[in-house]
Amino acid sequence: MKNNPEVRARLIGGFILLLLGTWVLHSFLALLIWAVVLAVTTWPIYQRLLKGSTFQGNATWIALGLTLLIGAVILVPLGYGLSRLIDEAQSLGQIAVDLKNTGIPAPIWLKTLPVVGDWATGYWMKSIGSPAAAEETLHWLSTGGAIAQTQHFASLLIQRFLAFLLTLVVLFFVYKHGESLGQKIYMTSRKLFGDMGSRYVSHATAAVRATVNGLVLVGIGEGLLLGVGYAFAGFSHPAILGALTGVFAMIPFAAKIIVLSCVLILMAEGSMVACVALGIFGVVVILLADNYVRPLLIGGSVQLPFIWTLLGIFGGLENFGLLGLFLGPTLMAVLMSIWRDSTEDMAKKSLSS
Repeated sequence: MKNNPEVRARLIGGFILLLLGTWVLHSFLALLIWAVVLAVTTWPIYQRLLKGSTFQGNATWIALGLTLLIGAVILVPLGYGLSRLIDEAQSLGQIAVDLKNTGIPAPIWLKTLPVVGDWATGYWMKSIGSPAAAEETLHWLSTGGAIAQTQHFASLLIQRFLAFLLTLVVLFFVYKHGESLGQKIYMTSRKLFGDMGSRYVSHATAAVRATVNGLVLVGIGEGLLLGVGYAFAGFSHPAILGALTGVFAMIPFAAKIIVLSCVLILMAEGSMVACVALGIFGVVVILLADNYVRPLLIGGSVQLPFIWTLLGIFGGLENFGLLGLFLGPTLMAVLMSIWRDSTEDMAKKSLSS
């Protein structure tokens, strides 16, 4: 009893320090969580490199190499996409000259679009269909609308790039000190939840890896397959369309938006054979990926029903943004594990009584 005031003071002081530390780091919490997600996902690769490399005694170089590799895997495709955007933007000067002189009449296929064809054609003619309309649109662009948006996009791009660099720095240190961090997390979870604490941590780790495999790998697979479909359908930039489809495919059923848009474009251009073929191929790929492959990868390893996986993905996305794609199913897996343990304990108590 004499130690109660001292213990209480330690708890209150520790809680206050925890709140202060969270307040100091609140702007970087998302970056820290991203680094942890990447580290947990790629930790088996890091362990294999440590065991099989001649640099077993120097984990720093392996951690640095794997961090740089992950950075390259993410930055190289983004750099390619930005370079393509810059190349396309260089043709804007000639387009502006044509707009000033003659305007640009609406393409024939625009009017054939279902539902929105007439509206789209009218808006096109009102904006750039004649020299007077084009001059007014260019005047609006030059007076700050597009310039402000471009400056905002450039500023946002620089911020995201610096944030990603900071995430890579944190990832390097997580690799380097991962063993000790993991042991402390296991010890803390055992103190909080008893013997089941380590089991909950294991389920959370497995859920993170399964979610990354189910979302990222399946999304990449959909993007590659549908990119081939875009190439056969005759699109001029199938690689960019495939990459965009892969990004959208990380959200279940969202890849249909890109596929449907491409199908409508082919329909408007009159390429009915390519339209039907791409539509059937896209539906088959998306249905197989979202209804069979993804549930098997995400829910199978942690025994999480697909409906809870799906709710975790959408709920996490709504509340935490892109990071919620991975946090949502992880939280659902831990909650499901706790619920199963509690029901098993109640069943054992009822049998013993």
